[in-house]
Amino acid sequence: MGTATCGRCGSRLVSRDPKSLGRAWAWWLAGVLAYIPANLWPMLRTRTLWQEESSTIIGGALELWRYGNMGISVIILVASVGIPLAKFFAIAYLALSARNGARASPGVRMRLYEVVEYIGRWSMIDVFVVAILASLVQLNVVARIDPGPASLAFALSVIFTMLSAQAFDPRMIWDGIEAEARPPRDAPSA
Repeated sequence: MGTATCGRCGSRLVSRDPKSLGRAWAWWLAGVLAYIPANLWPMLRTRTLWQEESSTIIGGALELWRYGNMGISVIILVASVGIPLAKFFAIAYLALSARNGARASPGVRMRLYEVVEYIGRWSMIDVFVVAILASLVQLNVVARIDPGPASLAFALSVIFTMLSAQAFDPRMIWDGIEAEARPPRDAPSA
């Protein structure tokens, strides 16, 4: 009666947060809104003696492809475009399925949630690459690489999607499973 710890494992019990889904959607929307300029604004600004150039994430990946660095180009596209879009779709799917139910089993949805949580830790790798490049190439007279405004927008998008995944209560995935498992009251017993 009213204990604050689990009787089986002794862990602290945490009550459900009824506003969890709303917060998850709010952070998700903020992440999507930050992701748009992250792909439209320049991620890097490169200046040499002869020219100054700005490139977006996709523009830079296509430029690498054109110069024969196909592997790096694919890695950048997957890490900067594919994975963030997959996270947006996964979080939206989990939030919608928690509210409306889903055909996928709760176990599959829980694994999807765990993947989103795990990937969140590695999503800032693009921002770290830009920061490392900017710090390494600072030959002020000959060449200089500076982060563009997209790097901040991309970092915010990653942070917001991580907050969205953390705001989502994964226990909602399992809600209603007992009701689905029970036979309807009108069904004849065997």
